[in-house]
Order: sequence, then C-alpha cells, then structure tokens
Amino acid sequence: MREREIDILVLQSSSDWVGGYVRWFTNEPATNGYPTSVLFPLEGGMSIIEQGPFNGIRESDDTEVRETGIARRLATPNYPSVHYTAGYDADIAAREVRRMGARRVGLVAPAAMYHSFGQRLCELLAGDVAIIDATDPVDRIKAIKSAEERELIRSVAAMQDQVMAGVREFIRPGLKDFEVASYAQYLSQQFGSEQGLFLCSSAGAGEAASFRPRFMQGRTLERGDVYSLLVECNGKGGFYTELSRIFVLGRVPAELREAQAAVVEAQAKALTLLKPGASCREIFLEHNAYLRSRSLPEERRLSMHGMGYDMVERPLIRQDETMRIEEHMAIVCHPGILTERLFAHNTDVYLIEKHGASDCLHRTPKEIVEI
Repeated sequence: MREREIDILVLQSSSDWVGGYVRWFTNEPATNGYPTSVLFPLEGGMSIIEQGPFNGIRESDDTEVRETGIARRLATPNYPSVHYTAGYDADIAAREVRRMGARRVGLVAPAAMYHSFGQRLCELLAGDVAIIDATDPVDRIKAIKSAEERELIRSVAAMQDQVMAGVREFIRPGLKDFEVASYAQYLSQQFGSEQGLFLCSSAGAGEAASFRPRFMQGRTLERGDVYSLLVECNGKGGFYTELSRIFVLGRVPAELREAQAAVVEAQAKALTLLKPGASCREIFLEHNAYLRSRSLPEERRLSMHGMGYDMVERPLIRQDETMRIEEHMAIVCHPGILTERLFAHNTDVYLIEKHGASDCLHRTPKEIVEI
C-alpha cells in the first residue's frame, strides 16, 4: 500500500464460496447474499459495514482490535432485493473514507461488489479522492499460503477424505441423490466444516451422472447406477479444498473405467507442469496439447486453479491468467470427460513445492468405488 500510495483498501462481498477476500482480511465470512464491506486502512484497525439497524455502530476495545484487526462495526439494513436501499452501505463507506482522511483508495475485487455499492462509492468520492484497482497485488499475496495456512489446508483435505469414506459406507440403492449428498454435508459439519457445496447425481447405464445442484438431486438410486459426488466444503480456518469420486452400485462399466483411467492419467500429466515459475498460459496450452494427443476433449473452462478462502481463486490455469505458478500455492486439479453417455472425473488438491506439485493432499484412492 505504501509503494502504491494507497491509504485505504475497500472490498465487499456477499458470498462465502467465492467471496473469500472478506474472510482473508477479517477472518469472518460474508454470507447469504447480504453485503459485507471492509475498509482496510494503511494505519489502524479496519471498519466493517454489515447488515443491521440504521446508524448501527460499535467501537472495538483495544483487545478486540489487537485480536481481530477490526476497530469499528457499522450497520445498515440494506438488501439487494430492495432496490432503494442500494446505496446505504456506500454512503457509510464514503463517510469512513473521509473520516480516515484518505486521499487514495484501492478497490479490491470490484467484480465481487454489488454494482450499486461500487458505483455510488465512486460518485461520492469523485473529485478529491483518487480510486484505483488494487486487486492484483492483493491476489499475489493471497495466493501464496503461509506455513500455518498450508497445514490448515492439509487438515481440510484429510477431513474430506473422512467424508468420502463415510459416504462409501452409507450409499445404497433406494436412497435419493440428495440424501447421500446431505449425509456428506452432515459429516463435514460434524468434522468442523461451516460452508460448502455438495454436488451430485446418479444415472443408469449409458447416461452421464454429472454434478448437479440440490434442486436436481431428486433421483432414486438403483442397483447398477453410477453416482458422482463433488465435496466442495471448507474446514479449519475457513479454507476450502475439493474432492470428487465416482461410485457404482454394482460393476463398473468398461467404458467408464477406461475413461476414468484416462482422466487420472491426464491429471498426473498436468501435475508435472505445475512448477514454480511456470506460465499458467503455457501450462494450459501444453495440457490441451496432451489431451488432443490422446483424442480427449480439450479443456475449455477450468480444470486447474487456486483454492483457499475461495473455492475458485487465482491463479487460473488457462490462457487469460497473468500470474505464474509459485511455491506454496494451493492448486486443485480436476480434469474430466463429459459426454452424453458418461462423466469421468477425479478432483484433488496439491501444494506447490520447490520442485513442483506435492504428493496429493487427499488420500482417497483415485479409483471408482464399487458398492
């Protein structure tokens, strides 16, 4: 901030899954669509603007400031579903900027802000306060995990292994898709998770069992079905990892077994490319070249990316990423094959070490589970 002459960083989010900047700065997640705004000054404690009563304000004592970094909690009852309240939090943020005497404000992750907040804040500060985008330098710090963070991420991966092992014992014909996913969520919360997504579906022979949200998880499992489960939940410290595996309530179809082997091989190849200093764009191009050489579908979305307080965070391993791979990043790798007939996948997380990707943090075998 000193190098860029930034007096205050301003950020806002309303999601815990892909709104991890709020938790990264404050250790408190944004949730449920309600905006949480944070002002992080160069000197002194943070101000947080949250859902609450009109003119809500609480000054932290010295102990709280020392332990949390939060000096002031401000509140206002604004809701994105009620359009006329759209500027309430921006009005408070602008007053805080002026109270702190800031002349230069850096916005962090403006894509995560509600448009009305960012627009009104810029209008209110126009003329005497310079506003710049400070996302990139924050991203480069956020992407490198400290020793403490790396240990927390390892513990989350281990917790998800326990969840998947529990699902293996629980899943059976007669259950609905959501009942299996709900059991996975129950286990994860018993093991310390707070938030997350549990995507799944089942399908009969010759159909793809893809990752589907809760409102599409009503199918009843039958003998011979294929069931896909993706566990994307956080754990200790609020860090996310993700783990996916395939279950078959019977014998694994040869076509699916062959596709799954190709996915695991593609994952292994991709991991050899994740070395400190490597260009994400070059990794992406080389990965797709490998897929073409095996007559597999090219990646057109995202099969490798950073994880931390967000389920998806930088760096993205694809052609539009400017960051390079660095030691101590946490990278999830999940190549897949999706056709009308099948969905083969394998999702695991790794840490980047001095010479490349670590051993897999997940210990769940990279194989289809026969029940």
